[in-house]
Amino acid sequence: MNTEIPWKRFMEFISPQANRFTILKEIIMEAGLDHTVLEIAGNRHFVVAPPPQTEKYLRRPPSILVAHYDRAAGSPGANDNSAGVFLLLETAIKLKNTNDKNWAIIFTDKEEIKPGESIQTQGAYTLAMGLKNSKMENPKIFCFDACGTGDTLIISTTAQYLLKKDRGSKVLQEAVLELQKLALDTARNLGMKKALLAPTPFSDDAGFLRAGLAAQAITMLPSTECIQLVAELRKNPDFADTLITAKLRHDNRDKFIPETWRCLNSPSDSHLRLTRENFRTVVRFAEELCRF
Repeated sequence: MNTEIPWKRFMEFISPQANRFTILKEIIMEAGLDHTVLEIAGNRHFVVAPPPQTEKYLRRPPSILVAHYDRAAGSPGANDNSAGVFLLLETAIKLKNTNDKNWAIIFTDKEEIKPGESIQTQGAYTLAMGLKNSKMENPKIFCFDACGTGDTLIISTTAQYLLKKDRGSKVLQEAVLELQKLALDTARNLGMKKALLAPTPFSDDAGFLRAGLAAQAITMLPSTECIQLVAELRKNPDFADTLITAKLRHDNRDKFIPETWRCLNSPSDSHLRLTRENFRTVVRFAEELCRF
């Protein structure tokens, strides 16, 4: 199966008037991926997975890779989060071709919440409530967001930071740390020299976390921006709060926030900022997460 199938429609997907649900559905069908559409609380989520498996495959928790396909109004959404969607589409095709079984990819609706809306209105929140009520136990959830710009993998520490700060459930804290360790071990096993633990703006992990499910956010940044980010965090530990809430407040004006993140949710989030030469890094990482 040709992994170029999704990319030939990328520019159509980020065009101003694109019907992103329809385009994504057509791409999934053209790629021959088994899928279903879950309609929950007015949101439509795509679940892409192998055909129903025998009991032996369901004994261990599946890896669930997540990318939201909605975008902020007035933004092309090239990096946030069209790149993440297309990278996971490529990952799904590769996993299908290698006959891997223990995975699912979910393309979520309504990750972008408006000012004044609570996390409970995020599509991931109601989706997470549904997962909690299913027979699936302890899924390993990884949220890929803004993964199209940069050469350095960022494994988010946001969930860990907030749970510790708010004295959240110890069980949830331990589950978050387990996912973080799994992501870090995966990067090391692949020999990825550019990987960093750092706080990031919230993604779908916010909704999953509020619903009581651990989720690990994954993103990418250019090395130069990572250097500046680490320096600012060392100098001002409270800067983590600014980073974490920036996306929820739709306030990316702070000059110390990495430029890549300041361009999100704006007309500046165009295809011109993407670094396609690094896409393979993300796909390799996503594939490997499904093989533990």
